[in-house]
Amino acid sequence: SDVFSLIVTLVAVSMLWSIFRLFRVASRAGGFNAFNQLKMARFTIVDGKSGKGIGFKDVAGMHEAKMEVKEFVDYLKNPDRYLQLGAKVPKGALLLGPPGCGKTLLAKAVATEAQVPFLAMAGSEFVEVIGGLGAARVRSLFREAQARAPCIVYIDEIDAVGKKRSTNVSGFANAEEEQTLNQLLVEMDGMGTTDHVIVLASTNRADVLDNALMRPGRLDRHIFIDLPTLQERKEIFEHHLKGLKLIQDGSFYSQHLAELTPGFSGADIANICNEAALHAAREGHKSIDTSNFEYAVERVIAG
Repeated sequence: SDVFSLIVTLVAVSMLWSIFRLFRVASRAGGFNAFNQLKMARFTIVDGKSGKGIGFKDVAGMHEAKMEVKEFVDYLKNPDRYLQLGAKVPKGALLLGPPGCGKTLLAKAVATEAQVPFLAMAGSEFVEVIGGLGAARVRSLFREAQARAPCIVYIDEIDAVGKKRSTNVSGFANAEEEQTLNQLLVEMDGMGTTDHVIVLASTNRADVLDNALMRPGRLDRHIFIDLPTLQERKEIFEHHLKGLKLIQDGSFYSQHLAELTPGFSGADIANICNEAALHAAREGHKSIDTSNFEYAVERVIAG
């Protein structure tokens, strides 16, 4: 009986060892694939080649900013004109300004006008606790961009990955953030004039960005997108009023609403128009009138 028990024990141990080895092999394969997935950049792609996306005509206001980015549009559409003259077009631009002023909208419009792909990724998507993933995602993003060139790479809220490099209290730098930023700088430096990849990035915290990111040859063009002026607010209202069922024509409301909303961003104005429509629906109105807009303005101001 002792021999039989020993044999049973050995068989059981052998089976458990075999199962354990199979589990390890499967785990390694699955883990490797999962890690490779983690290294891939999580960007969104908008195909601007059709020219049917958001264009400059859809971006109300921002007159000066639109004039500045048109140089990138012209370069992406006619690169040979610049290369033949030996001109070095800026590799990228930094869109600065308060939240909700249309920085992302303007970047999308550039891609549509130039009829090139638009690869967008949030700065926070690069940041991970696991070391090396941020840099791997930067490489993945630019590898995809070069494969799709000519194109535009857009990094929203770049301050999440481009903060000034400094040491913390213990005297050690944040290695993962620095490694990610360094890789971003390397990728931008590696882009030649014939790569036809333009990098646009946005932030509302330019003061925290590393100086190396903004030196010539990287994000050396700085385009400030401020809160809209009175005239620009009027234009933005007219744009958003087009899709609403109004008692009067949109121009009847736009000037009055623009005067009621100093300091409002484009996103605030879009919110007002939507709130007015919601209020009219709740009240059982068949069309939107001035009282609905005034209610919406007060609601947005109150938060």
